[in-house]
Amino acid sequence: MTGVYLSGTGNTKHCIEKFLSGLDEAAGCVPIEGKEAVEAIRNSEEIVLAYPTQFSNVPYMVKDFAKRNAELWKGKRVFLITTMGAFSGDGTGCLARVLKKYGAVILGGMQIRMPDAVCDSKMLKKSLEENQRIIREADVKIERTVATIKDRGNYPKEGLSFPAHLAGLFGQRLWFYGKTTGYSKKLKISDSCVGCGLCAANCPMGNLCIENGKAVSLGTCAMCYRCISTCPKQAITLLGKKVYEQCRYEKYVQEPDISQFSE
Repeated sequence: MTGVYLSGTGNTKHCIEKFLSGLDEAAGCVPIEGKEAVEAIRNSEEIVLAYPTQFSNVPYMVKDFAKRNAELWKGKRVFLITTMGAFSGDGTGCLARVLKKYGAVILGGMQIRMPDAVCDSKMLKKSLEENQRIIREADVKIERTVATIKDRGNYPKEGLSFPAHLAGLFGQRLWFYGKTTGYSKKLKISDSCVGCGLCAANCPMGNLCIENGKAVSLGTCAMCYRCISTCPKQAITLLGKKVYEQCRYEKYVQEPDISQFSE
C-alpha cells in the first residue's frame, strides 16, 4: 500500500499520514507533484489518494494527473480521502468516477472536515480552539475508520453514493464549475512582495518565478493556497483581496511559544 497526496496547507498530508500509519506501518506516501508519485502508484496494488475538495470538486491538478497517467490505474485498488472546510458532497465520488473509467477498483472513500485553508476569505475562519477541536475530531474519525477496516475489512463509502453526487452537484459544483475546469490564472501578487522566492520554492505546479525582484504567476495555479499561507509579507491572494489568516496545519497543533510572555 502506498499513498499519494496533494496538500497545500498541511491538512491533507496529516490525514493521509495518520490513516496510513494506522493501517500499514510499512506504507509510505509521497506528494503528487513529486517525480516519485508515478512510480509509487506503478509499484503498488493498493493506493490511497488524498486531496482537498475545491467547490465540491477535485482540484484540477489531481484530475489532470489521473488523466495523464490513465494507464497506471488499471486493476489498482484505490481508497480516496478528501479534506474539506465545510462541505464536500461527493468530493471522493468525483475522482472515483474518473478512475473507474481507467480500470481502477474503488475500495471506498472518506471525507474529513479540517480547518479552513482559504486564507483570503473571512467566511470559514475560526478560533484556534475551534480549529484544534476540529483536528481532534478528525483524528478520532481516522482512528475509528482504521480500526473498522482492520477488524472487519469494511471501507467507508463516503461521497460515493448517488445522493452524495446530487448534493455535490447542486450544492456547489454546478454553480462554481468554471473555477475547477483548469488551472487558475487569477493569482494576484501585490507590491508588498520582496522577491524572497519562498512561494516559488513551495508551489507544487512551478507556477511562480522571481522576475526583477518580484514573484510572477505563470497562470497554472492549482489553488492549493500553499504560497498564500507561507508568504512572509502576505503579498499573495487568489479568491479575495486581503489575507485574513495564513492557514497552516502546524499552526493549530504546535506547542505555544511561552517566550512571548517573558520579560
